[in-house]
Amino acid sequence: MPELPEVETVRRGLAPAMEGRVIDRAEVNRPDLRWPLPEAMADRLTGARVERLRRRSKYILADLSTGESLLIHLGMSGRMLVSGVMLGDFHLDHPAAQKHDHVVLHMEGGARVTFNDARRFGAMDLVRTDREAAHWLLAGIGPEPFGNDFNEAYLVDALKTRKSPIKTVLLDQHVVAGLGNIYVSEVLFRAGIDPRRAANRISAARLATLVPLIREVLTEAIEAGGSSLRDHRQADGELGYFQHSFRVYDREDEPCPGCGTPIKRIVQSGRSSYFCPACQK
Repeated sequence: MPELPEVETVRRGLAPAMEGRVIDRAEVNRPDLRWPLPEAMADRLTGARVERLRRRSKYILADLSTGESLLIHLGMSGRMLVSGVMLGDFHLDHPAAQKHDHVVLHMEGGARVTFNDARRFGAMDLVRTDREAAHWLLAGIGPEPFGNDFNEAYLVDALKTRKSPIKTVLLDQHVVAGLGNIYVSEVLFRAGIDPRRAANRISAARLATLVPLIREVLTEAIEAGGSSLRDHRQADGELGYFQHSFRVYDREDEPCPGCGTPIKRIVQSGRSSYFCPACQK
């Protein structure tokens, strides 16, 4: 599942082709993805100008001149691919239509934005922009890691009564938005915190160190274009490269970069956790 850096990377790649441009024509090639697509979606998108492209947690939001926002969730295998424009020094020609091109946006100026999703775990919806916070996919999501509301005092207060393992708590989207399995594992390694330790048994001083470390790891991942383990691609089709910088994630039995102890893998809440049993206490 794409996490914040992958979604932010895609958003940045889409922005030059979409922001400030009219959707000349929208094609909707099936009635549903993970859930049914909104009624008359093609008609509601066609002719609308994309005023702004944003990210909220693991979702992309395209604010439209119609007062609605197009909500995009990539799911497990969804890709938003841009063609017909210059990205950097390269012109991306339009590829031939593919079997799983479910939604295609023909943009003013000749660009094309294609949502391709082989397994259809992704989603799209249209929501009134002024009511988006109440949308069932967005309601109750915690503060953004780069926002002012996410700070040391907030995190210490949010975790002081949580008895669950710190790894599980940081994956809770009500606590902080956008974090997933990869980046929580990497953050806890840099913090030297065992992912099994109960959140309320960690000192306030150690919890406070997580805030800058979360921002540090996410920033590095965004700059690397995210992590491509299976399906993630940037908007130009290129892979992300942060997987080459993993210190613990997906490195079971490999030596810890800090002390040489073999990295251990355990399962927490159905997800793999990777950590160094010597460095993380």
